[in-house]
Amino acid sequence: MFDGVFCPSVTVTDDEGNLDLDLWGRHIDHLAEAGIDGVLLFGSIGEFYSVSLEDKKRAVSFAVERAAGRMKVFVGVGDTTFSNVLELSRHAARSGADAVLAVSPYYFGPSPQCAERYFGAIAEAQDLPVVLYNFPARTGTDLTPDLVASLAARHPAICGIKDTVDCISHTREVIGAVRAVNPEFSVLSGFDEYYLANRSSGGNGVLCGLTNAVPEVFSRMDKAYKAGDLAEAFACSQKISRYMAVYGCADLFVSAVKGAVAVEGLPISTRIFDPAVQLDDAQMERIASILGVSR
Repeated sequence: MFDGVFCPSVTVTDDEGNLDLDLWGRHIDHLAEAGIDGVLLFGSIGEFYSVSLEDKKRAVSFAVERAAGRMKVFVGVGDTTFSNVLELSRHAARSGADAVLAVSPYYFGPSPQCAERYFGAIAEAQDLPVVLYNFPARTGTDLTPDLVASLAARHPAICGIKDTVDCISHTREVIGAVRAVNPEFSVLSGFDEYYLANRSSGGNGVLCGLTNAVPEVFSRMDKAYKAGDLAEAFACSQKISRYMAVYGCADLFVSAVKGAVAVEGLPISTRIFDPAVQLDDAQMERIASILGVSR
């Protein structure tokens, strides 16, 4: 159902943490014009854990209108309060989004039985497709291949997963298990440099952070792969592999991605929500150097 390259957008704010919809709109335009297949609002890079429900709803309505059908719009509905999860899911459906993305509950990681209830309730709360978000390094629990297959079998609306596990064998096993239940189930990697590995394993591409800064490289790689130009796809993959060093330039990867967007020319604030260590000038210089941008 969902195939290609998807961007988990930074949440664009001013230095005081207020949504900057003008610059965010320009960012959405850039992604669409670069050929990105879809944008995710309020994933991990979108700081979903720090944005109010009202700001999320406002941003979702704005982004759907701004994207104007040029690419898919996913809405991350993660929250520590389940009623907020359901409310944002319903708002996404009302606003015309294309899917919701649901991360596992964290702190008290769900048992398989609890996960069935949690994700099932999201699927039943509205009529949009549901993309699972597996990020065990942050949530503390893993959506195993068997659990993903079980969820897909019980709930047809659950039709995809972002597998953010730094081990392609996990993603490959998810693909094998879930495709036996739903051959059209979308499996995207959350790691930028796993595009080709994901494709080789039968997956559908990536939903990854550096697409915020260099969407053209990812789009070119995807188009080359689909056209059978593996030399060009591999060349793009090599470039992305070098760019991965950007993630190590900040205390938190969210800051690094915001810095990369700013370095590439969009004058956004690089501040992230407190508590946080903000980027400094030396870190910005390192990001620029990695991306080959003169400042």
